[in-house]
Amino acid sequence: MTEHDPAKPSRASRRMFLGGALGTAGLVAAGGAGFGIARAAEPGDSSSSAGGSGIVPFYGAHQAGIATPAQDRVAFAAFDVTSTDVDALRTLLATWAAAAGQLTKGQPIGAVETAPDAPPIDTGEALGLGASSLTVTVGFGPTLFDDRFGFAKRRPAALADIPSLPGDALELDISNGDLCVQACANDPVVAFHVIRNFARLARGTAVMRWSQLGFGRTSSTSTTQQTERNLLGFKDGTRNIKAESLDDFDRFVWVGDETDQPWMKGGSYVVTRRIRMLLESWDTDYLADQEKVIGRSKNSGAPLTGTAEFDTPILTEKKDGAYVIDARAHIRLASPLSNDNMKILRRGYSFTDGIDQTTGLLDAGLFFIAYQKDPRKQFVPIQAQLGQHDLLNEYIKHTSSAVFAVPPGLTAAGDYYGKALFA
Repeated sequence: MTEHDPAKPSRASRRMFLGGALGTAGLVAAGGAGFGIARAAEPGDSSSSAGGSGIVPFYGAHQAGIATPAQDRVAFAAFDVTSTDVDALRTLLATWAAAAGQLTKGQPIGAVETAPDAPPIDTGEALGLGASSLTVTVGFGPTLFDDRFGFAKRRPAALADIPSLPGDALELDISNGDLCVQACANDPVVAFHVIRNFARLARGTAVMRWSQLGFGRTSSTSTTQQTERNLLGFKDGTRNIKAESLDDFDRFVWVGDETDQPWMKGGSYVVTRRIRMLLESWDTDYLADQEKVIGRSKNSGAPLTGTAEFDTPILTEKKDGAYVIDARAHIRLASPLSNDNMKILRRGYSFTDGIDQTTGLLDAGLFFIAYQKDPRKQFVPIQAQLGQHDLLNEYIKHTSSAVFAVPPGLTAAGDYYGKALFA
């Protein structure tokens, strides 16, 4: 038996997840490359560096991070694929899936490394923080379905480019992308750790196009959560779809038999918008006008036709011949009653990116995230109406936009994001 050289990483400690993530056939297809991470996470393994607390199951019919009650923080990133090798893309998605399977249990990526002559597999900043209810959600942008990988005929009709909408002031360098990664957690370091390490794992295959950190969820997505406030000081997402409403999810969020692409059944579509709020201007407006703009009481969150937050807005109610909830109030124009009874699932977060160096004003606002069955029938018509008529437009500016197809969940170790797309 030969003696192990401690200066060199062992084969067992340096092999990548993909022995479990892609399986033998996947490794052959990927060219049998040497990968740098350890074992794949197995379903049912609930171990964690913090005793297993706050673990959201990774495997299931749908990707976590959609119906999951919204966590406190988000780190979101879009990537451009630089390789034209379809096997390299598949390997990347399998690598990400295996890494996410471990990270969502509070584990580092791979085994603990001690070799001084090799970079650590995991960057280490999240060690000891536990799972923190981490979810990792991955999606595919319209540009992934060009001629590079032979996917053109597999692009879902619902994955249409978002058209130009009223009020858009989009910056293309922080819009769109081939792939997206949404990491949500109750600890900002845990969420950021995912994006940092996914970017490392993508080297040679994809590069980060843009990213956004968010804090303070702006929509309750479960009946167990209170409604939080956005940076305008108003409760946000009072009438949002809730995780407990399975019928709403089937009707408005999950892709079903209606899809033209079977590989998307059980998935969803996500639209992101970076909405800068002109806070200094808003802060000079008087309270009554702020409430008129939104259509709700700032203190209680009640609609102006009610007394409590969850009272149903009465859009027909008038006083002195005028609507109590203004005809251009935000909640009226966003209401399902004003949009053919369509709903979207909101999972947005507040953000601040310092000071606008041109104006000296705060660069802050809402990072809007919305999941739905078909953006063409849900987000686009809703936002078109808001962009044209909403009183809130005086105080906001949409600076980025993206849409992604989010495939269904992973079944077990060895499965990977969008596996059916490659079949």
